[in-house]
Amino acid sequence: QVQLAESGGGSVQAGGSLRLSCTRSVFDYGGDCMGWFRQAPGKERELVSSITSGGTTTYADSVKGRFTISQDNAKNTMHLQMNSLKLEDTAMYFCAAGRARWTNVKFVGCNSNYWGQGTKVTVSS
Repeated sequence: QVQLAESGGGSVQAGGSLRLSCTRSVFDYGGDCMGWFRQAPGKERELVSSITSGGTTTYADSVKGRFTISQDNAKNTMHLQMNSLKLEDTAMYFCAAGRARWTNVKFVGCNSNYWGQGTKVTVSS
């Protein structure tokens, strides 16, 4: 019943910036966590960043310091600000939502039950 819609992807030169957005179709979906995954051609899907409804965040080491995740709970919307983009950031980016996962009281990401269709990010030299 929950639908996620991504936007903001596009083509950018290395060193540039993009801002991705994701909006879910309902306010109350039984979850407390949203996040971003990406998948490049020939590679496995990987977690980029996640955020709990309370604002706790986690980032992949490869994007730490360059990407920032944020949310507007009242608008059912989440954003990913991507700065200093690199060639290796090229991928299809997917919005996901579900329940937060914790390991030894550390937030490690979402147990994602719902997925968007994806938005493509292409970084060129």
